[in-house]
Amino acid sequence: MAITAGMVKELRESTGAGMMDAKKALQETGGDMEAAQDWLRTKGLSKAAKKSDRTAAEGLVGVAVEGGKGVAVEVNAETDFVAKNAEFQSLVGDITRTALGVNDVEALRGADLGGKTVETAITDAIAKIGENMALRRMARLEGDSVVSYVHNAAADGLGKIGVLVAVKGADNGIGRQVAMHVAATSPASLGESDLDPALVQREKAVLTEQARESGKPEQVIEKMIEGRMKKFFEEVTLLNQKFVVNPDVTVAEAASEAGVEITGFVRLAVGEGIETKEEDFAAEVAKTLGG
Repeated sequence: MAITAGMVKELRESTGAGMMDAKKALQETGGDMEAAQDWLRTKGLSKAAKKSDRTAAEGLVGVAVEGGKGVAVEVNAETDFVAKNAEFQSLVGDITRTALGVNDVEALRGADLGGKTVETAITDAIAKIGENMALRRMARLEGDSVVSYVHNAAADGLGKIGVLVAVKGADNGIGRQVAMHVAATSPASLGESDLDPALVQREKAVLTEQARESGKPEQVIEKMIEGRMKKFFEEVTLLNQKFVVNPDVTVAEAASEAGVEITGFVRLAVGEGIETKEEDFAAEVAKTLGG
């Protein structure tokens, strides 16, 4: 019988298997959903399903640069112990290099990695290593030159924080300094025009309320808000931040003095934005004993 996308989706959701594995299981069993689930179990691929509801908030960010383009990829695991595993590090490195040939994370999931898809390679790693893993996100950056930096490096091009900086002009080392600055300060955007309007409005509303509580005249309040918003932009936009290497100048001024222009950046930190559930040791033991 014909194997439909809906059937593959249903099997993936019920087993946690990768897309290609689910499709193959259905093909091997003539579309029988229950038999396909058993087929996956016999191949050891259903192990991934048992782990798929666990929070994967650790892991690594990989960065790679080729010519005027760079990529940063986050692959998560459940524990920092696995992030230190040489096999996991090799997998993340391979996935990151593969990302140089695609444009987004969905394309990366289906990209070829040694004869199988990236998604299948991750599913195989889950079954072998025994922890839930996930390809969470990917970012791509292009420029005259792109510089990469990893903080808390676990291996070459792999760490807890990955940064890419795009430079217009001949980079003479300023790119790496700016990348380290980005890792340390985590700017919200390159400049004022790139800031999320909702973030700007929220900040302005808070500062307006604070200024009104001062009880000063309206024209004074407007000046207060203007000054405070300017300070806000200096704190959260990369080009307006004080350069960590030389706080007497902004990042934009430092780049200009070096004869280049910073045109973009990417910063990925492992697990940022992922909610994790903490359990005390007694609760964990009780949960284990309870099956």
